[in-house]
Amino acid sequence: MMQMLAEIAVALIVLLGALFVLAAAIGLNRLPDVYSRMHAASKAGTVGSGLMLLAVGLHAGDLATLARALAGFFFFVLTAPVSAHLLAMAARKAGYPLAKQTLLDEMQSQEKSI
Repeated sequence: MMQMLAEIAVALIVLLGALFVLAAAIGLNRLPDVYSRMHAASKAGTVGSGLMLLAVGLHAGDLATLARALAGFFFFVLTAPVSAHLLAMAARKAGYPLAKQTLLDEMQSQEKSI
């Protein structure tokens, strides 16, 4: 009984992680500029990857594997915001502008053209 509950918990964590990764992928495809895309990739991608690492560590049932998975999770959490900030600074220095048009504006202009 306890084994089944653990497997259900691991499956739910994997599904939740996959949903966050899906949200990051949709954000990368739909958001208008490099800064918004970077935000989606760094936030949702980090949470999704971290949840999947946690699920792998729990599923292994080994304390050493769980410790490595938690170390990887903390590595993601500590490095993703720093790397996103550095990429945003580099993009700004390179001259990438913020989006002048929002997604709602783009959708309305597409409706007018139809």
